[in-house]
Amino acid sequence: MMEKPPLPSDEEGTRMGESRSEAELLVLGVQGTSGGVASSGDADDRPAWDSKLQYVLAQVGFSVGLGNVWRFPYLCHQNGGGAFMVLYVMLLVVVGVPLFFMELAAGQCIRQGSIGVWKHISPKLAGIGYSSCMVCFFVALYYNVIIAWSLFYMGNSFQYPLPWEQCPINMTTNNTVKECSGSSPTSYFWFRKALDITDSIDESGEFNPIMTGCLLAAWAIVCLAMIKGIKSSAKVMYFSSVFPYAVLFIFLVRGLMLDGAMEGIAYMFYPKIEIWAEVQVWRQAATQVFFALGLGYGSVIAYSSYNPIHNNCHRDALMVSCINFMTSVLASLVVFVVLGFRAKNIVLNCITQNLGLLNDMATHGSNHHWWPWFNMSDPASVTIPDYREWYHHYGSQVGTNITDCDLDEEMNKGVEGTGLAFIAFTEAMAQFPASPFWSTLFFLMLLNLGMSTMFGTMQGILTPLMDNFSLLGRHRTMLTVCSCALGFVIGLLFTQRSGNYFVMMFDDYSATLPLIIVVVFETFAVAWVYGADRFLDDIEIMLKWRPPVLYKYLWKYVCLFAMVGLLAASLLRMVFKRPTYTAWNHTTASETTLEYPGWALAMLAMLILAATLPVPVGYFHSWLKNRGMGPEGELAGQEIDRERYTKCNSRDALDSNSQHTPSVEDDGRPRASFLPLGLDHYRLLPQQEDVEEEEEDTM
Repeated sequence: MMEKPPLPSDEEGTRMGESRSEAELLVLGVQGTSGGVASSGDADDRPAWDSKLQYVLAQVGFSVGLGNVWRFPYLCHQNGGGAFMVLYVMLLVVVGVPLFFMELAAGQCIRQGSIGVWKHISPKLAGIGYSSCMVCFFVALYYNVIIAWSLFYMGNSFQYPLPWEQCPINMTTNNTVKECSGSSPTSYFWFRKALDITDSIDESGEFNPIMTGCLLAAWAIVCLAMIKGIKSSAKVMYFSSVFPYAVLFIFLVRGLMLDGAMEGIAYMFYPKIEIWAEVQVWRQAATQVFFALGLGYGSVIAYSSYNPIHNNCHRDALMVSCINFMTSVLASLVVFVVLGFRAKNIVLNCITQNLGLLNDMATHGSNHHWWPWFNMSDPASVTIPDYREWYHHYGSQVGTNITDCDLDEEMNKGVEGTGLAFIAFTEAMAQFPASPFWSTLFFLMLLNLGMSTMFGTMQGILTPLMDNFSLLGRHRTMLTVCSCALGFVIGLLFTQRSGNYFVMMFDDYSATLPLIIVVVFETFAVAWVYGADRFLDDIEIMLKWRPPVLYKYLWKYVCLFAMVGLLAASLLRMVFKRPTYTAWNHTTASETTLEYPGWALAMLAMLILAATLPVPVGYFHSWLKNRGMGPEGELAGQEIDRERYTKCNSRDALDSNSQHTPSVEDDGRPRASFLPLGLDHYRLLPQQEDVEEEEEDTM
């Protein structure tokens, strides 16, 4: 992920001016001779992407994250396979793409972070940007914990055999550890070795020192990347964004060679249309669209704010959305071929065990009319359909020791979220030849996916703050270090033995409702406060062509009502179904569903309140401020705010044949503008080191 330089401060104005390219100096010279008026603010010195490819990779790297690898396949698994995919695509086209396009256009038009964008439209809406920053911070807190888990597993992958392949032996009794034998080696390693988890959220337990160290390493990587930027940004960007796709393709090719792969793919695409009648499925599909594109975080706005003025953000919205969906399908194929292999292995082992029991019965002279017709002495020759046909006819007569071995039942046992990566996937990879290689490759992929999304999330925090507070913009390094240090300190909550339960809480509740509320206000602000027609006018000036009028009705009605409906469904679910979490019971060596205690519900409510409170606070703060001006002052303030954002730029200023700055209106008020350079090319303002190198070359 490319790390964008800070906005140039007044103190750095001279240095930044000296480091401009010859093309920029030429244009500025033309502007100076023509008497053009430079626009206010930082638009003329705002950094930009090095290339269009780099920008697209940044957007893809942010939107394509861990959720594509484990959340989308799980939802597809639980909600009708191919039927869920069709529903997802429909909601992606009708709701996801228009909202994604809206955020891209708003950021590119106003050239500010999330706070500046909504403040620019109306000061009463500034709280939307602050809410986005709060949600980004909450997400960063627990997202980096998942990266820490990936670091831990990647470190343990350099062993043969892998430490989760077999159950450990209790040295006292010389028997297999009971908790492991009652579950599985991968479950035991995850819950006991990695997390050392407690039985409930009420039992906090001491800190897990290994996970604390991994969390510190994860925050250190993020901090260093955000401070120094990336000198070889293109090379690093290409690796961090392309590497996960290479790994997914490698796993897909390897997975298709596994026994059970075709059964897994058939299960994935088999459509269960009747699932569409359930409201819960629509809610989950809409939520996945919402999170997959990163709507409401402010990161999409921050990245697009560094684009040149004529960049085709409409094409970007379509392209990134398609790449995101195809990545989800690719990841689902990989997951389902591996789950099919895992399920078939479990079923074949079940058949082998049952045939062994039948052979034992045969040695004792047992021979009944229900005796199998296939060769029990050679389990490898017995197919699953043959065994199931025999069991279907005679299963009720053979006793409880002989069980059914149903492949569909094993495939139905879905594993959600972290369990899919750290339990089911690790279990399957342990059966691969050269398992340490595949395990290292898989967790390195997770690390890349997590880091690219983490960089985007942090950018959604830092860019708006630096854009709106000049003091923070001048002390970027201090802001970055303090943000990461604060994130690590608060993140210690997740490194307790009960930390996984808090990760579930933050993942389920700290972002979902606040983000939906943020996007509802964003859509209302653009479609109704500012006006969909005026917004399309601005986009027409930027793109030099007008998007279809269909977007106007999608923003004003379809998207807004869909988001309000999603918000209502989420609230009703919380009201009528008490929030629960999945806990690990070490006595029974199994997972159980528990209700959150009262103090946890209070904490949950505080998280939601803290993330959504800036919206009403910002509104009332602006209202009180305008009220203090009196009626005339309030009207004047509204007129100024309206004029500040009447258009993204004047048509004359954005004419491709003109390079002068926007002219002053007849009433003396200049319009807000883009980069006054009028260039269509991407450019990357040099870092300080590059400036020093240029000076040395000159001397």
